[in-house]
Amino acid sequence: MNSDNDLQIAGDILEVPHLLQPPREHPGTVAEFVGLARSIAADRSQWEHLVQYDATSRWYHRLRTGPGYEVWLLSWVPGQGSGLHDHGGSSGVLTVLDGALTEHTERGARALSAGSQRVFAPGYIHEVVNDSLEPAVSLHVYYPGLTEMPMHAAQCAVAEVS
Repeated sequence: MNSDNDLQIAGDILEVPHLLQPPREHPGTVAEFVGLARSIAADRSQWEHLVQYDATSRWYHRLRTGPGYEVWLLSWVPGQGSGLHDHGGSSGVLTVLDGALTEHTERGARALSAGSQRVFAPGYIHEVVNDSLEPAVSLHVYYPGLTEMPMHAAQCAVAEVS
């Protein structure tokens, strides 16, 4: 019976520094961007003091930039919404920090409570609305940075009357 294990055969990879990938200074994968959003969400000291509420329009503040990405902080008073839109060539991560939002897509509506995250690719069409009676705060990471947000006309199903 062979008693060799992987460590005996290959050696300890931690002892061979040239085989280790250097840690990344900035996110480079979807999972890393999701992790970035989660870490910012968990540290309220990074964003809570910046939040403002505007009764006339959604409030937003660019919280951070990095190579090829942007992080935005948004607030939503009850009844405010984004309108049906996409994010051009940008992918993104939406994280609800406080309150609740509703995301509407062609597949229906999805309730998003504090801690909920949505990941989307370029061209993803949705509308985000604060349908609740309390204000909400969300964090948005876009990569590459957001350069356009085309608006779309609402798609209504029309039933034929016979």
